[in-house]
Amino acid sequence: MIVLVARYHVKEGNVDAVIGALKEMAPLVAEHEPECSLYFANRSHDDPNLILLYERYTDMDAIAAHRETPHFKEIIEGRIVPLLENREREFFDTVVG
Repeated sequence: MIVLVARYHVKEGNVDAVIGALKEMAPLVAEHEPECSLYFANRSHDDPNLILLYERYTDMDAIAAHRETPHFKEIIEGRIVPLLENREREFFDTVVG
């Protein structure tokens, strides 16, 4: 299993729009991407403009497929990315769990 952790640093005043878009994204991932077993979005206690995504996929091919879906292109690339100061991604191999 591969875990993807993404940090979205949201431009001031846009966090509600980003959260709303992620609420649209999650059920589409669940419905159309069986290789994704977890898709969680979390808001920082310390920085209200920081969103952390925690996603778990079967392998890197599943992550590549995720990035090619229409919902990723429309919601993440089309609507969320323009509202971000920056985003960071890290990949992890599951060792326990």
